[in-house]
Amino acid sequence: MAETPRIPTVDALRSAVRSLMPRARTDLAELVSMRSIADPRQAPPQECARAAGWVRDAFAATGIGSVELIETSDGSSAVIGHRPGPAGAPTVLLYCHYDIQPAGDERLWDSDPFTLTERDGRWYGRGAADCKGNLAVHLTALRALDDVLPAGELPVGVRIVAEGSEEMGTGGLEDLVHRRPDLFEADLIVVADAGNVEVGVPTVTTTLRGIANVVVRLETLTGEVHSGMFGGAAPDALTALVTLLGTLHDDRGNTTVDGLDRDQPWSGAEYPAARFRADAGVLDGVELVGSGTVAEQVWARPALTVLGIDCPPVVGSAAAIPPRASARLNLRVPPGMDPQGAQDALVAHLHAHTPWGARVTVEREATGAPFAARTDGPGYRALAAAMAEAFGAPMVASGQGGSIPLCNALAERFPDAEIALIGVEEPQCRIHAPNESVDPAEIERLAVAEALLLARLTGQK
Repeated sequence: MAETPRIPTVDALRSAVRSLMPRARTDLAELVSMRSIADPRQAPPQECARAAGWVRDAFAATGIGSVELIETSDGSSAVIGHRPGPAGAPTVLLYCHYDIQPAGDERLWDSDPFTLTERDGRWYGRGAADCKGNLAVHLTALRALDDVLPAGELPVGVRIVAEGSEEMGTGGLEDLVHRRPDLFEADLIVVADAGNVEVGVPTVTTTLRGIANVVVRLETLTGEVHSGMFGGAAPDALTALVTLLGTLHDDRGNTTVDGLDRDQPWSGAEYPAARFRADAGVLDGVELVGSGTVAEQVWARPALTVLGIDCPPVVGSAAAIPPRASARLNLRVPPGMDPQGAQDALVAHLHAHTPWGARVTVEREATGAPFAARTDGPGYRALAAAMAEAFGAPMVASGQGGSIPLCNALAERFPDAEIALIGVEEPQCRIHAPNESVDPAEIERLAVAEALLLARLTGQK
């Protein structure tokens, strides 16, 4: 009987992954059933503990010999595992997170968010894509390699990191990177918490925008006064706030914070306007905003969003002039821009443009740095080749408007490591929204690509 080749063919891995897809669905169904929200106000802590234990046991069963739960500084449990490779072989770290966003108003879901449900070829459930679908990719890729390679002959070292509080942004894993760097040391770090620009288009995310939030509060009166007796001369705090917020964008919708560059170009994959309209659910007749391309606007330029306003609600409002109003502002900061400097510019802008001498206070929230990956190393070349074979199309580069602080922590601690962001979270997934779903074909193709990467990276160090 012929010996199984040490470097398996794409057909062998594709066949192995396809045979494992029913198990991947079972895995995902079990994971989705766990309300692993890392906030005891929204779910019992036992749910996160149950998910962490499940993930630990699942990775241990793939042959990652040393897998343990390590409590982080925010109280969550990180699943950490390591399987050394042959002498001189590179090490690949596979990241994902098992915690999820809350389901929100479950009445907006078409099926139970914690029961994996198939409709029109997609699998629905909270966390099905973000990020439990990516966890299923890692498990399926490792199992496929175990099926086609001689026992114990994985050609690279593998580290496993599954985070338990990513969605809460409390920084437990970033702190662990600094306290225990030995747990994360790798030549290539594969962060599976991103996705393709569209289904079937293999994509690596090379940039992330950072974040610089503030809360602005305006006061104009000692208390409410009758709008009929005083309206017209008394300064309305809500109108003052609306006037101030109006200075943060021009007529085209471009962000116009004083001192912030808003003309940065984008050189990666484009984001066609028609596809963006569909992905974002833009209503018919409503224009897109900004004067650049969609890719420039969402990946390369600063973007300010008003996240919320405190003011009298419509129902129950009285004929009175509001004496105070406040808003929470979200500033997304592109690579090349300092988040602290961007926050400073926003604070200065708000003070400079507050109308009528209204009393203004600005509360700073935490900042997060943007990220730009190094893409000229052997890991990226191997990933591009693996993605192209698995998907039958060349890999493209995209950005992501969101932030993943862990990438910055890893890049700072391991400057020579390559960091690649991939995943199943394409736009149709509707992550963080009702009716989140995943296309199982994305899980299958990405598992093939990851298995190819792990099989062929040997000798690249």
